[in-house]
Amino acid sequence: MRSNVMDEVATILRQAAAEAILPRYRKLLAGDVEEKTPGEVVTVSDREAEQIISPRLAALLPGSRVVGEEAVATNLSLMDGLDEGLVWLVDPLDGTANFVAGSSAFSIMVALLQDGQTTASWLLDPVSGQLSVASRGDGAFIDGVRVRASTASLTASECRGSVLTRFLPEELKEQVAAGSPGLAEVLPGAKCAGVDYPSIIQGMQNFLMFWRLLPWDHAPGAFLVEEAGGHVARLDGSEYRPSDQRPGLLIGQNREVWDVVRSTLLKG
Repeated sequence: MRSNVMDEVATILRQAAAEAILPRYRKLLAGDVEEKTPGEVVTVSDREAEQIISPRLAALLPGSRVVGEEAVATNLSLMDGLDEGLVWLVDPLDGTANFVAGSSAFSIMVALLQDGQTTASWLLDPVSGQLSVASRGDGAFIDGVRVRASTASLTASECRGSVLTRFLPEELKEQVAAGSPGLAEVLPGAKCAGVDYPSIIQGMQNFLMFWRLLPWDHAPGAFLVEEAGGHVARLDGSEYRPSDQRPGLLIGQNREVWDVVRSTLLKG
């Protein structure tokens, strides 16, 4: 990916944060928040950020199209053809519930797909300004410094990470609960993929497990971890593709940790 495109996307995300998100951080009014689906909220900041980001991304690469979370909420057909051509995936405000609650655990995330394969990604923490980026074959960077996930071998009792249980089927919840005592610690996650994925590279967690796989939630972070040397795969070990929304994804700081965690949590 050309460095000017990488930089221009970062600038767009920072502009969206400055114009649509940060002015309302901890200052949301009652009318700024509504329930999008049962248990899930959306704010005026989500929508305004996407309105800023989407046309600017489309203009960067002629022939590309944008699939944004909020646009899909009103037009599901935008999800068709994610494996075709250049597609920008946009999560204008990941961790909306945290944003509404006044927590700083929220993010803006973008991934660029080419014929279904992620080729670049950006994750911006609007509050701290931390920017995580990755480009295929060029590695992963946090605030301009190249980063790599740990290659350390760990036993199950040394592995600490998060399992996002909200969407897990009951049978799988029971299986995870039974296996969790074999790990060092199983956490509930930050409720923001834009926080959880970089934490693997930064060494704060050794693994993550998700069930629901909306492409804008996972393509940016999964690609970041992969470019940093981590291992990302479906629960059966098969390749993750953003266009395939079948549930279940496990992320490890390396392949060995991935195997250890899977065998501990998902026996059989």
